Amino acid sequence: MGAELGTTPDVSPSVSGAGFSSLSVRPLRFNTVRDLYDAFGTAAADVGAPASDEPSVSFVEAAIEAEAWGAALSFCAYLLPRREAVWWGSQSLRRLMRVVPGSEALDAAEAWVQEPEEARRREALRVGTAADGCLPSTWIALAAGWSGGSIGPAQLGHLPARPEQTPKAIRAALLMVLSQMPAEMAGRLVRPCLDHALALALGAPREMA
Repeated sequence: MGAELGTTPDVSPSVSGAGFSSLSVRPLRFNTVRDLYDAFGTAAADVGAPASDEPSVSFVEAAIEAEAWGAALSFCAYLLPRREAVWWGSQSLRRLMRVVPGSEALDAAEAWVQEPEEARRREALRVGTAADGCLPSTWIALAAGWSGGSIGPAQLGHLPARPEQTPKAIRAALLMVLSQMPAEMAGRLVRPCLDHALALALGAPREMA
């Protein structure tokens, strides 16, 4: 990947360290681990934890405490709605890496987040499809491109993305960065990203989270 890892970012005081289990801004998309797994057939294998009735926020908090960064990042990729998930994935890359190779892919994904119109989704799909699959940023663009609509050429008719394609793409991007991160840096760099995900899941505006 050849990119430098980032420094610890600031997070909003309104959400950082808030004790997310007791914070409820809006209903969660999936209240429990089992709810999330029932919605996505690929989630259990990607997260690597069995189905349970543990609340989703508590699961992420426990994964953070156990320093199970891959499980926590994977779970959050599925937990968030697609638009918030793409924003979170993009901002996480910017937090984790000083220099993001292929930043035009992040720009295309973020343009879709800001204005989730079909033309912008198609542009993110085009950029992601043409970009280097070894770069994390490519997968964020693909996550936006796979968020809805048709993912094939117009002449082939409507080819819908599978529901798990967006979270799997975001997971791939973040785990690529995690795999190259020294273990002693992971907590300092990854935890703010997970705080950001929980804040978004509970309804914090993107500008605050």
